[in-house]
Amino acid sequence: MGRAGGAALRFELADRVITTERPAFVMGIVNATPDSFFAESRGTADRALRLIDEGADILDIGGESTRPGADYVDADEEIRRIVPVLRAVRRHSSVPVSVDTRKSAVLRAALDEGADMLNDVSALEDDEQSAAVAAHAKIPVILMHKRGVPAIMQEDTAYGDVFAEVDAYLHGRVRYARSRGIADNKIVLDPGIGFGKDAGANCTLVRRCGQLCGGRYPVLMALSRKIVIGALTGRAADGRLAGTLAANLLAVMAGASLLRVHDVQETVDAMAVLGGIGYN
Repeated sequence: MGRAGGAALRFELADRVITTERPAFVMGIVNATPDSFFAESRGTADRALRLIDEGADILDIGGESTRPGADYVDADEEIRRIVPVLRAVRRHSSVPVSVDTRKSAVLRAALDEGADMLNDVSALEDDEQSAAVAAHAKIPVILMHKRGVPAIMQEDTAYGDVFAEVDAYLHGRVRYARSRGIADNKIVLDPGIGFGKDAGANCTLVRRCGQLCGGRYPVLMALSRKIVIGALTGRAADGRLAGTLAANLLAVMAGASLLRVHDVQETVDAMAVLGGIGYN
């Protein structure tokens, strides 16, 4: 990922390069689940198409909630939830689609329906076949740090040096991805805000996100309406939009180049302001 001609931010997919004049790409969340923590993110094709209209550069479609306390679902159920949404999107739009999954079977099914990216919260750990599938398809892969599984991940949030530990983990997962044939220019990092981390740790990772793995890889930040925003503002999920926008602006200024968000239109406007005053 880089700036095309010194201006537009560019991101290489398997079959094309996408660009944006904004300081960061905006990835809209479509949760094809009954239990994601922010109810308004749950939806089908109608939500996906609305986020495209609002200006999403990329859609991220998931069929398994990873909120704190959530239980995993099997691959068949995940495919049943994701594929109809992806098919409907592809009937109307060529917008890049990321599939949010830990499972190679789900990834294969999504690729067959036209998905362009893998967003793996397990950083390719949970299914040893996922790396090979992604490498063969030549798609970008988002590698995220987490500690434990969602059902218990917030029971252990103590770190000696959270940045050093997250950085070391992501270095290791990058090495693994490369060893399995995933090209350097197809790797994206995600420090995993809220995944086994307390508010202080999350804030440290926002401030230093651009330094992960020496700044060599693009960084995705997924801060949208998360518990850390609630901890800082005292608001429930449905009242965390302003806090999310502030955190996302700071993350981009710290080096993030992709933002995974529930509120696409508002984030697009925030990026327009940030870029308009000369930050890109």
